[in-house]
Amino acid sequence: MKALFSPAAAPDGLRFSNHDLVVLIGPLVLEQLLVVTVGMADTMMVSVNGEWAVSGISLVDQINTLIIQVFAALATGGAVVASQYLGRRDADSASASARQLIYAMTALSVCIAVPILIWNGHILTFVFGKAEPAVMQAAETYLWLSALSYPFIGVYNAGAALFRSMGNSRVSLFASLIMNVINIGGTAILILGFHMGVAGAAIASLASRAAAAALIVWLLVSQHNPIHLRGILRVRLDGGLLRSILTVGIPSGIENGMFQVGKLLVASLITSFGTAAITANAICNNIAAFSNIPGSAMGLAMITVIGQCVGAKDFDQARYYVRKLMLVSFLGVVTMSAVIFFASPPLIEVYQPSETTYELALTVLRFYCVCCLWWVPSFTMPNALRAAGDAKFTMGVSMVSMWLFRVAFSYVLGSWFDMGLFGVWAAMVIDWAVRAVCFTIRYRSGKWQNARVI
Repeated sequence: MKALFSPAAAPDGLRFSNHDLVVLIGPLVLEQLLVVTVGMADTMMVSVNGEWAVSGISLVDQINTLIIQVFAALATGGAVVASQYLGRRDADSASASARQLIYAMTALSVCIAVPILIWNGHILTFVFGKAEPAVMQAAETYLWLSALSYPFIGVYNAGAALFRSMGNSRVSLFASLIMNVINIGGTAILILGFHMGVAGAAIASLASRAAAAALIVWLLVSQHNPIHLRGILRVRLDGGLLRSILTVGIPSGIENGMFQVGKLLVASLITSFGTAAITANAICNNIAAFSNIPGSAMGLAMITVIGQCVGAKDFDQARYYVRKLMLVSFLGVVTMSAVIFFASPPLIEVYQPSETTYELALTVLRFYCVCCLWWVPSFTMPNALRAAGDAKFTMGVSMVSMWLFRVAFSYVLGSWFDMGLFGVWAAMVIDWAVRAVCFTIRYRSGKWQNARVI
């Protein structure tokens, strides 16, 4: 690890100064922090209705995360293409690719939302059939209303990715701020004021996502941006640009989709451990997400920075920035995890858990914090490979590792060895370690430099 992530001499004529990186990364960190904080606040407000409500939402969030990750994968494909065109100083082609991304995202999100609106109850029964009736009822309400927001989530993700590819992460932060203010304000009013419970949380999310999508599209229309939308209502499909987007988007979508399907299977296993395990898992996911914020922000920055370097065929600078961003990721994740380790008791108590749930959540969360070092090379590093167009390799490694180690070992440790929720999280760490080794070897081999997107 030392040879890979130790500081290196900067190549001449850097594309991104330290100031440029701060301007790009700062808003990304704040945006990730905002999303995680609001998710935590939503769960806390819903918790006044009981553990069944928290459990119901946590189950649906497994499905929502699957959908959002598929959208994020397609958005990543568009951002990689746009970044590489900007690296070549071809703003017209970058803008044309942005228009194709919006078309593709709109079509995909509608195609996913419609079946879920029709068969949401059947889907939940199939995936989480062992959940208690009260939990299942809450989940059905939340999933139906969530599905209405999918087209808005898709368009927002596409627009935010395009602004980040321009190096302008402040716009996505601003849009995220507006979205989350509406979300948390609406949730507070509908749950605490009108006592609408799970439905109140879902309606607030729907309204916030619609507002964010409208805002991001309106901002993209401005011709002051290097990438902007022109004639978006006159639909014209460009097969070449769509293929370039899908070259990264499809492998990333399959990777993210299969990753989340695996997590759904694991979540289904967790439901068999009882409501305490479901709730403890939801609490740990909420709190643990804070430790990943620096790494997630660096991963998003990788798409912009490495994508533009690769587009300009400057691989020396690409390697320099990979080392730099990975080092910052390690420092940030380790620091956040240390804070969470010592602050975990009061953080868990905020959710008003039962004594059994509290003890389980504390054990799992502290174990997670100790093992956090593996998270960075397993999730931040692959974005550098994707930015170069090496998405098929990341897809292959992620799918094999997910199914062979996280899913299979969850059943082995969690069920067969009777380790319960702790066994599931131990399997997750094993998955991280395998990914980290594979992605590090791939980066050091230099084969990612041979990938082509545009």
